[in-house]
Amino acid sequence: MTNALNLTAPVDTLAMEFTREFDAPVEALFRAHADPEVVKQWLGPRGLAMTIDEWEFRSHGGYRYVHSDESGEYRFNGTFHTVRDNEFILQTFEFDGAPDMVNLEYLWFEDLGGGRSRLRGRSICPNTDARDALLSSGMEGGMTEGYEKLDELLARR
Repeated sequence: MTNALNLTAPVDTLAMEFTREFDAPVEALFRAHADPEVVKQWLGPRGLAMTIDEWEFRSHGGYRYVHSDESGEYRFNGTFHTVRDNEFILQTFEFDGAPDMVNLEYLWFEDLGGGRSRLRGRSICPNTDARDALLSSGMEGGMTEGYEKLDELLARR
């Protein structure tokens, strides 16, 4: 079963918010965000290869990865500010193609019982132009495809 992504951008805010349910326990969903070998298998849209240059998944750790396809490379980096197992991640996110446009991202992991979980997120952009550029870039489609890949991965485990 594929669960729908609900992505909104509340008017007069710098935020984007989303929710997505998964047919997997919260521990498996959290591990899929924590383990770089698992992250590489689902993060981003189909058709992109992913390499991870740095992945220190802990409070005050950092990350740097590259998505690539025949059109080129897309580099991303950030800091894991706060990590609480199976519960919460607070991180920054920056695309190298838009330097100095750093987002602050909150991820909450919720146990729904019965082997199901919910991921709730809020990304705060530096300004509305940056937020609107992300929304018009196909980000929602990329998130949807990535979470569909994650569904497939979690179903195999």
